[in-house]
Amino acid sequence: TFAKQHAKVAFIDIDNVAAQNLLKDLPEAQLWYRQVDVTDSSALQQSIIDACDALGSVNILVNNVANDRRQSSHEVSEKDWEQSLKVNLNPAFFASQVAMSFMQKAGDGSIINLSSINAIMGQPNMAGYVTAKAGLIGMTKALACDYGEFGIRVNAILPGWVATERQLASWFTKEEQEKWMQLMALKKLVTPDDVANLAMFLAADESSMLTGQAIKIDGGRV
Repeated sequence: TFAKQHAKVAFIDIDNVAAQNLLKDLPEAQLWYRQVDVTDSSALQQSIIDACDALGSVNILVNNVANDRRQSSHEVSEKDWEQSLKVNLNPAFFASQVAMSFMQKAGDGSIINLSSINAIMGQPNMAGYVTAKAGLIGMTKALACDYGEFGIRVNAILPGWVATERQLASWFTKEEQEKWMQLMALKKLVTPDDVANLAMFLAADESSMLTGQAIKIDGGRV
């Protein structure tokens, strides 16, 4: 979505095959990519520094990484818990920390954190994920206060169940879709494009007075 607006886009992923396919799908775009494991905070921050060196700086940061593994709470080990936070919460802070140092010099910027409506409503067998996504909402408000004086806005998007390829292949079966749809005001699936369009709005000047917000996009589920 950002590439279609002729933005210079840097992105990272642990899945190199998927990333290479994306690069092939956008041959005309100005893209920078590196394979990174976001649980390695040093590598994550260095990738942002290198991307800024390559593309000029950073005006917009979209923190969109998650592992929504299902696991009964009584089976969660200390290692499981820490790993969930290392994927679902920590990277957003350490990526923001570096990006804000560049944005601060420029005098503006927009950080967009991908949380989830599960942070509000809860979900069975996802204690680590739900906790981390709730933490993202708190972090959004904290960073909005810390960096607002520099013109940096920080907001969170809380999607409902989004019909991504991964979700459709794993959890979002036809039966689950029917159950979910009954609880939605709008009787249609939330798509990745819907979420991307909201991110585009939060990145644009049209949302210049929005910060510290947690905006749900769930078809009226919550």
